[in-house]
Amino acid sequence: MSAWPKKHLLSIEDLTADDIHRLLELTDHMVEINHRPIPKVPALRGKNVVSLFFEDSTRTRTSFDTAAKRLSADTMNFTVSASSVNKGESLRDTIETISSMGVDAFVVRHKSSGAPVAITKWTNASIVNAGDGWHQHPTQALLDCYTIRTRLNRRDSFEGLRIAIVGDIKHSRVARSDVQAFAALGAHITLVAPPTLLPPSVADWPVDVSHDLDALLPHLDVLYLLRVQRERMDDALLPSLEEYSALYGLTTARAARLAPHALIMHPGPMNRGVEMVVDPSELPGSAILDQVTNGVAVRMAVLFTLLGASGDLRSENVS
Repeated sequence: MSAWPKKHLLSIEDLTADDIHRLLELTDHMVEINHRPIPKVPALRGKNVVSLFFEDSTRTRTSFDTAAKRLSADTMNFTVSASSVNKGESLRDTIETISSMGVDAFVVRHKSSGAPVAITKWTNASIVNAGDGWHQHPTQALLDCYTIRTRLNRRDSFEGLRIAIVGDIKHSRVARSDVQAFAALGAHITLVAPPTLLPPSVADWPVDVSHDLDALLPHLDVLYLLRVQRERMDDALLPSLEEYSALYGLTTARAARLAPHALIMHPGPMNRGVEMVVDPSELPGSAILDQVTNGVAVRMAVLFTLLGASGDLRSENVS
């Protein structure tokens, strides 16, 4: 395998279709490691991975931490609420201070779009974007691709797949990353949302747009639901959550209209009773927990690719 030419993972836009396939193929190996009795390899022994989260997170932060530890990296978790950021320390000073302790990779989540890109100027470490504002969430898109690839047995391409991304597109970094990744692999994508929850630039995206979820349901291979991000809404973009749920929420009746093979996906956390009215655990097509499980393997693949492509993926020696 040739060397990976990139030092950072900042955006799906920076990856070609071949890059995505390469990461997904490596993820297969990481899944195998995770199924071992002792799911740990020495591939990143001696490397130091710092999780730098300026926004709350459960799935992504825990997933990256687990991924790094399974590759035997040392980890540090930076807690903003207990840091000098609350005393007025700048982002640059924070990065330079932590970098001086010896860091090989920063996993960064920040409320400001573009923050991970700025950080690349202040450190020699690799930067993995774990979500920046409304902009990008590349590892979420990769794990979503891997979930679809394995559940629908689409290893070579997504040509012919019909995917609907439903909900708060306007505020969703997941939607932006997923559209780029799904389109790169050949899928046909439809965004479904009220006009107020669509970004103004959607005409430039490789998608169709619909406001009628019910008309699309029988034709879909993947129904991807997004959380209504009330914390990011400055204006009254919705008359009410009840009206939104009536038009765009997944109910038992809507789930029954999906094809038997269709997947139901959600990046989490879910607003139960809003975009998810039915209990997803009761739906045979639900891939939501698969997404969480696959997130660890995908993030192992990303960290290994950036930091240790010549490392050892054999099992740890345990005495």
